[in-house]
Amino acid sequence: MKSQHIFLVGPMGAGKTTIGKHLAGLLGTAFIDVDSEIEARAGADIQWIFDMEGEAGFRERESKVLIDLVADKQPKVIATGGGIILSGDNRGILQSSGLVVYLSATFEQLVERTKRDKTRPLLQVDDREAVIKQLIETRSPLYHQVADLVFPSGSTQPLKLAKKLAAKKKAEETAKNATEKATKAAEEAKNKSIEEAKKAGDDSKKQSEQAAKE
Repeated sequence: MKSQHIFLVGPMGAGKTTIGKHLAGLLGTAFIDVDSEIEARAGADIQWIFDMEGEAGFRERESKVLIDLVADKQPKVIATGGGIILSGDNRGILQSSGLVVYLSATFEQLVERTKRDKTRPLLQVDDREAVIKQLIETRSPLYHQVADLVFPSGSTQPLKLAKKLAAKKKAEETAKNATEKATKAAEEAKNKSIEEAKKAGDDSKKQSEQAAKE
């Protein structure tokens, strides 16, 4: 059975951190940003990690953080980095460890939101728009692959979207609990019927044996 973690996946600039903080507050759970956790453990920012270890080194750190976070079963809202879905192992962990929400955004929205960003290594190039377009083309299918829910993040205020997600999560938990109760009740009724049938059979057998003796 899946744990109760909620993973927010999507491109850089989709609002995963902002929405994740609101969502965690509404649900009363802890919030973890994977990129921030990587930086805290490394004692350095992501740009430094890319410069010293390359993207491969960063992805290795990212996978290790994800493994450690899901090992702790305490429910959390986890905002992931945009490229966490590039690893097949990571995709498997996400799908098996909680509810995966894909926060999508249009090309235009991502360009606007990241145009002044100086902290994302992959965007420190002359033609940012070309990089963003390429990332959308290569990563969007993977986001859809792992997602349980897809929410456009561009047309709704972060808090409103977080409230929608929280309501959806609570509704799913209510439905799940109702299903589990119904399944349990049906199983108990089935077991009771089996026991009653067995008892009736034993009683009938005893009566037949007694009649034969007489």
